[in-house]
Parts: sequence; structure tokens; C-alpha cells
Amino acid sequence: MTSPIEHSEGRDAALDAALRELHREVLAQPLPPVLLDAARRVEDLQLQTAHSRQWLAMAAAVLLAFGLGWSSHGFLPGSPSANLAKGRIEHEFVRQAGFAHAVYLPEKRHPVEVLAAEQEHLLQWLSKRLDKPLKIPNLEPQGFALVGGRLLPGDSGARAQFMFQNAQGQRITLYLGALAKTANATDLQATQFHFEPDAAVPSFYWAEKGFGYALSGQVDRATLMALANSVYGQISPG
Repeated sequence: MTSPIEHSEGRDAALDAALRELHREVLAQPLPPVLLDAARRVEDLQLQTAHSRQWLAMAAAVLLAFGLGWSSHGFLPGSPSANLAKGRIEHEFVRQAGFAHAVYLPEKRHPVEVLAAEQEHLLQWLSKRLDKPLKIPNLEPQGFALVGGRLLPGDSGARAQFMFQNAQGQRITLYLGALAKTANATDLQATQFHFEPDAAVPSFYWAEKGFGYALSGQVDRATLMALANSVYGQISPG
């Protein structure tokens, strides 16, 4: 006695055999070229999809590895994160220098707190307040005489501003002070000259040994750069 399952399987096999016999001529015919071409395209697409998935998986693994590597390094010197933080600090510094220049530039009677006649006192006072031995550059060979200086507040301590003026009444200011620390203190050690033409006041600025300098003035770029080079050559701590 056969089971219901065995009986069903036997009936299905007989039905399949009858169908093959009925359509023997059709089954014996070769596949049309159109169908063969479609089948090849489907197979190629399946292979491409499989390869794409493999490449995507490999790319994802590589990106993940690099992402973990960057995040583990954090603010390393030269890394995108460190450069971004450094750029923000320097940008804020030169922005404050431009504001200070714009505020005191038009002053007729009180452009500075201490006049150039008291240069020695000015230098001692500001050096003490900034906790750093300062130097006042001599820009008279370039036609700019010292007017004097003043003490200003900064986001990371006291700042100093020295003002100079030429015979035509043009004024430039040297703004200096300690920069805010980044996650890595060495980020602000190297000196790099930058020109800021889009600020309220054109400025050349640089950083050295954690200290920032910005020379600002409404003069042409070549003149400002020559003055900045002279300032750097005279007051560089190196």
C-alpha cells in the first residue's frame, strides 16, 4: 500500500512525462537567438551585480578603517582636524586685529594710550602685561614712525597694539598676543605668512611659538607685505 505522498509523487512524474511527450517537437527545437541573447545579458548583469557588491564591501571596509584611523589620531599636526582648529584660531585673531585697527584708526587726540615719547615705559608695561619680552619694530626706513601703543583684551589674555603713521597720515597697526591653545600645543609653533584681503582691514598675519602677529592697514598689498617682512625680521623670537 502506497502512502499519499508516494502516490502524489508518482502522479506528478506521469504528468511531467505526458507533457514532455506532447511538446516533444517544441522542446527539441533550438532556442531563438533573441532568447539566448537575453539570457546572456541576464547572466552578465548578475555577475556585475555580484562583483559590485564585492567592491562595495571592500570599499566600505577601507573607509571604515581609515575613519577609525583618523578618529584615533585626533588633532595631530597636519591632520584635517588640527588644520581646521588652527585656521579658526588664526582667523579669529586677525578678525580681532582688524576690529582694533578700525576702532582706533580715526582717533585724533587719543589714538594710543602711551605715546612714542615714552617708548621705554610703553615697552616695559606691555611686556609685563603680556608676560613676554616685546620689541617695537623700527619702520622709519619705510616711512612709518611710531605713534605709540595700547593694551587690549583678547580671548586668551592681554593683547598689545602698536600704531605707526607716515607723512601722508596713513596709519598701520601691529597687533600681537598669545593665541588660544589647540588640542596639540605644537600646532601654532611654525611661522606662516598669510594675507587677509577680505577682512574689514587688509592684514598680513603669522604665528610663531604660540604667539600671533597681525599687521593691518589701508595700504597696497606690496607695501604691507614689505612692512610685515621688516616687522618679522626685527621682532622674531627665533
